[in-house]
Amino acid sequence: MEKVERIDTVRQYNETLGIDTLHPLVSIVDFDEMPTYEYFRRYMGIYAVFLKYIKCGDMKYGCQSYDYEDGTLVFISPGQIYGIDSRGKTIKPSGKALVFHPDLLAGTDLLRKMKDYTFFSYEVNEALHLSKKERSIVNDCFEKIALEISQNIDQHSKTLIVSNIELFLNYCMRFYGRQFITRSHANKDILVRFENLLTEYFHSDKCQTLGVPTVTWCAEQLHLSTNYFGDLIKKETGNTALDYIQSKVIDAAKSILFSSDISISDIAFNLGFKYQQHFTRLFKQKTGMTPLEYRSLN
Repeated sequence: MEKVERIDTVRQYNETLGIDTLHPLVSIVDFDEMPTYEYFRRYMGIYAVFLKYIKCGDMKYGCQSYDYEDGTLVFISPGQIYGIDSRGKTIKPSGKALVFHPDLLAGTDLLRKMKDYTFFSYEVNEALHLSKKERSIVNDCFEKIALEISQNIDQHSKTLIVSNIELFLNYCMRFYGRQFITRSHANKDILVRFENLLTEYFHSDKCQTLGVPTVTWCAEQLHLSTNYFGDLIKKETGNTALDYIQSKVIDAAKSILFSSDISISDIAFNLGFKYQQHFTRLFKQKTGMTPLEYRSLN
């Protein structure tokens, strides 16, 4: 069984790298100054953002692998497991990392906003690929945080450090938005596969056995993390993935209502609803009328 090292504090993380801890809750690491390695796996109780300049082994995140190229950002949140597998080769890392403990965010606006940075729940193969200009901005943010960490801690330290972390994360939101746009062709392919997945779902017995398709189920079938998939669909269609699925449910219901005299309860069951009233409520919410009113109208 693979050994998993547990990292619950910034100090613990720094100690694995043999570097000093200048602040108990946050650290900027320069991997160019680190020793070589071959393999490790770590359970992270802290946030970590890794900026890799060059290919430096396969990063493992859960069961996924990713081959790094130039200028890539990967985000790890507390409770996740990651590691590096160099496949027996000795690797000299190159890049930087920002690590910070959740306690750093206590009492700040950033704590409330962290849920908006959905890329902390992306898979490693959904990493952020940076342009040279974007990498320069990231390095500038890291340098500002490192400069503040190196100062004597005073009443302004936390505010300035957290503000710079928030600025960095906001830039990452912008960069991911750019990546969704520049990868529009690949995203369109995912949309087509999503559409085909739902079509096949409603023409099979999956509704009766699995219920109404969920966003998580669809993401898994498309080999994407739930958050990345949801963000991609939102960027491409302007609607959430849940809205998209529900629209397909309503389209299927309309087709049945229009072309048959099947009872409303049977339609609800055939579309995966456990209770007829849930189906009726969704139908009215989306169309402004009940299924029976729609049937009589048509």
